[in-house]
Amino acid sequence: MERRQPPQTEEGWYVLHDFRSIDWDAWRDAPERRRSRAIEEGIDYLASCEGVDDADEGESATFAVLGHKADLLVLHLRPTLGDIDTLERRFEHTALAEFTERADSYLSVTEVSGYMSQDYFEDGETADTGMAQYIESRLKPELPDSEFLSFYPMSKRRGPDHNWYELPFDERADYLSNHGEIGKDYAGRVTQIISGSVGLDDFEWGITLFGDDPTDVKELLYEMRFDPSSSRFAEFGRFLSARRFPPEDLGAFLAGERVPQEGEDGNHPHAHAGGESEGHHHGSERHHGGDSSSGDHHHGDDGDEDDDVRSELEEMGVYAGQPHGEDVHAVVLYSAADADELFEEVEGLRGNFDHYDTHVKTAVYESRDDDAETAIVSLWDTDRAANTAAGFLADLPEIVRQAGDEEGDSWGTMGMFYTVKPEHRSDFTGTFEDAADLLAEMDGHRKTDLLVNREDENDMFIASRWDSREDAMQFFRSDAFSEAVEFGRDVLADRPRHVFLA
Repeated sequence: MERRQPPQTEEGWYVLHDFRSIDWDAWRDAPERRRSRAIEEGIDYLASCEGVDDADEGESATFAVLGHKADLLVLHLRPTLGDIDTLERRFEHTALAEFTERADSYLSVTEVSGYMSQDYFEDGETADTGMAQYIESRLKPELPDSEFLSFYPMSKRRGPDHNWYELPFDERADYLSNHGEIGKDYAGRVTQIISGSVGLDDFEWGITLFGDDPTDVKELLYEMRFDPSSSRFAEFGRFLSARRFPPEDLGAFLAGERVPQEGEDGNHPHAHAGGESEGHHHGSERHHGGDSSSGDHHHGDDGDEDDDVRSELEEMGVYAGQPHGEDVHAVVLYSAADADELFEEVEGLRGNFDHYDTHVKTAVYESRDDDAETAIVSLWDTDRAANTAAGFLADLPEIVRQAGDEEGDSWGTMGMFYTVKPEHRSDFTGTFEDAADLLAEMDGHRKTDLLVNREDENDMFIASRWDSREDAMQFFRSDAFSEAVEFGRDVLADRPRHVFLA
C-alpha cells in the first residue's frame, strides 16, 4: 500500500491563546481596595509579558474579546513550553486572577513546512538569504500592531469523499499555492500567524488574523471559502474576535470604558509582522523575499561602521542620511522581466499597499542600460511593513535578487532620491556619464548604474558596487566626487540620501 509523502516541518516558538472570562458580579461586589490591587497586579503582569521580561525572546499582547465566549485574551509566543507554563501559573498568582475563569485556550507552535521550500529541508540550509530570513520570521514572528484580531482553529478534512491526506504531495502543494494567490489581494490589510497544533490541541492548526478593518478579515475569509483548498478540505472550529489594548488600559477595560483610551494611536511596543505554516497563505503571509533593506544599513558589517561612513561623509560636506534612511525603510528588488509587464504587476500591488498608512512609496526604476535589470523600490515607515511588502514583491516576475542579499565579498552604495530640477535633467545625466567613465578606471570599482523612475523622469537613484568599503571611500574622498557634490547643489531639487547596502 502506497504511503503518501508528508511535508517536512521545522518548529519555532510555542503559541498560547489564553482566553479569560471576568466574573462581573464578583467584580462589582468587591471593595475598592481589592479591585485596585487586581488592576495594579494585572497591569504589572501584562506589561511584563509584553516586555518579555521572563525570557530572552518572544512576544505577548492583550486583547478585549468581543461576544460571550470570553472577555480577555492574552496571547503569548515563547521559545519553550516551560516559558508558556510559567506565564500561565504566574497569572494565577495575581489578584486579577481571582476575578477570572479560563473560558478557553489554544496551544500550538509556529512552523515552516516543505510546501514552502523543499530546498530548505533537502539541503538543511538555503543559499537564498531572503528565504532564510523569511523562514526565520515565520518561526519567530513579531505581532503586528493591528487593532483587530480573529482567531480560529482548523484541520484538513479526512472524510470518505475528500481526504486531504490521501492526495499526492504535488497536488496538495498546488492547492495551497492557488489558495495563497487570494491572499495577495489583501497585502497590507491582513496579516497572520498560523501555527501547528497536531498533538498539542484539538485541531491541526491555529490561525490568528490581524487587521485594522474587521471587514477586510471577513472578506478574505469569505473569498477563501470558495477556494477548493477550503471548500473541499477545510474544517473549522469556532471563531473568536478581539480588539487589542495596552496593559495600562486594564482599569478602563474593567470599568466599561472605551479601550484603547482616547489618544491611543494603536501602536504597541512589539508591533511587527505575523507568521506562516502548512502553506495556508492568508493575507500578507507570502514574505518569500526576506527582510527589508532598512535604510542605510545592512552592508555586511555592523552599525558602527555605518556610523563611521556617515560621519566621514558629513565631514566632507556630504549628507549621508540618518539611521534607517531618515526612518524610511527601503526594499529594493531587481527583475529581469519586461519593464511594461513588471510595471502592471507593481501597480496592482501598489493599490493594495496604499491601504496601509505606513506605505510611503513604491515605484519601478528603469536603467539607462538596456541590458541591465529593472529595479522595484518600496519605501515604508516601519521595518515590519517593509518586511511584509518584501514578500509580495518577491513574487513579481523574474526577480533575480534583493538589494542587501548580494555577494558577501563586495560593498554597495545606493544614492537614493536624486530629485533633479526639470531644467537640469540633461545636465545631471551628462555628469553621471562623465562620472561613470571615471569610475570605470578606478581600482575596486565593479559597476555603477543610473535608474530612473518610469513615472517621474526627475526621480533617480545611482547604484554602485565595489570590492570593499575602502575602495568606495577612496572615490568619496576624491576631487571628482567633491565637484559632483557641488554640482548637485545647483541641479537637485533637494539633497540626496546616500544609502548603504550589502
